[in-house]
Amino acid sequence: MFKRIFGQGSGGGGGVGPKPSVTSTVRTVDAIQKLGETEELLVKRRSLLEKKIAQELEKAKEYTKAQNKRAALMALKKKKMYETQLEQCENNILRVNEQQMMLENQRTTVETVTALRDAAQASKSTMSEMKITDVDAVLDEINEQTDQMQQIQDAMAQPIGPAADMDEDELLGELENLESEQLDNQLLEPAPVPTARPAQAARPQAASAMPNVPQGRPAQAAKPAKTQEELELEALEQEMAV
Repeated sequence: MFKRIFGQGSGGGGGVGPKPSVTSTVRTVDAIQKLGETEELLVKRRSLLEKKIAQELEKAKEYTKAQNKRAALMALKKKKMYETQLEQCENNILRVNEQQMMLENQRTTVETVTALRDAAQASKSTMSEMKITDVDAVLDEINEQTDQMQQIQDAMAQPIGPAADMDEDELLGELENLESEQLDNQLLEPAPVPTARPAQAARPQAASAMPNVPQGRPAQAAKPAKTQEELELEALEQEMAV
């Protein structure tokens, strides 16, 4: 079917023929449009024939009522002729529809196959630029760079200088000994002894227990300290009084 639509390939094989030209596409569109116009004309012709058939039938009925047998037969003959033309018209409409559907189907098939062929050519062109060997080479290069980077990171993580000669297990053992020694020292320290409260700490409570002095009376001024002479005089007076 595709050979009939697109033609034989240039190499004589079963491949698809050349891409349809713009002229053939325009011709197909014009043919479909012309068939549509023809169908419209045939439909109008069918409507006219149906009306004439109905008219001749009415005439035959009227002539029959009027006892005009000859005129009635003539009307029936015309009716029969119109019916024959109507049948031919309907057959022509059917053929036009079939042809129109076939052209539309061919046009759709051509466009579909053309799109598929263009896609296949684009895919072929892309694949010709990209080979499996190139893909393998790119992946190998990526893996090699990844391995090199991992090796560099491992090398940078290795200790250098004096730290490279240190035994990590030995350092861990020394750290455990230090922790054990600190724990033993904490256990051997004596417990703290509670000290007695100073006597001065009770003074605020005693002071708070004393009754409040009324605030209405002013406080007396403090007496000045006596001199040595005044003290001796008072002692002498007491002796004389005795």
